[in-house]
Amino acid sequence: MVLLLLVPAGLVAVLALAGYGLGTLGRSGMRGAGREVRLKSGAALLGACAVAMYTWGLMHVAGAVIQAEDGGTDSAPLRPCRSPGPWERALDVVGYRVEYVPLRFVCETKDGGSYAATAVPGYVNPAAAGFALGAVVCAGAAAVESERRARKAHVRT
Repeated sequence: MVLLLLVPAGLVAVLALAGYGLGTLGRSGMRGAGREVRLKSGAALLGACAVAMYTWGLMHVAGAVIQAEDGGTDSAPLRPCRSPGPWERALDVVGYRVEYVPLRFVCETKDGGSYAATAVPGYVNPAAAGFALGAVVCAGAAAVESERRARKAHVRT
């Protein structure tokens, strides 16, 4: 199952990105670091936050999948599909699927319809997207700063 690989991979990525971001700043110190170093470190730390949020959501989805696959008493309708709202729609659930972007647990109904269960907290997808966008902006600004610095050095020689 993909979830079993993504959760540990997310945890490793968080540690790697945070380690890079903090290590890069730690080598030169916050005051001694240039703009490019601060932007690269910021991009790595924001990327770590984005991956952490996404991994947090993956853990919620994994919990929902475990509940859905658990048989026995009180297993029908699927527990993750019993979300607030009309109780009757949970009675028509025949299956589920996991969607990764945006991250959610989707319940499929008899009539071919579907709805997203409340397995993933509402803040996870917007927060992960916001942190990822911030990381991309910082990385882009670091690339522009690097190019500017390279041009400046080329003109001097």
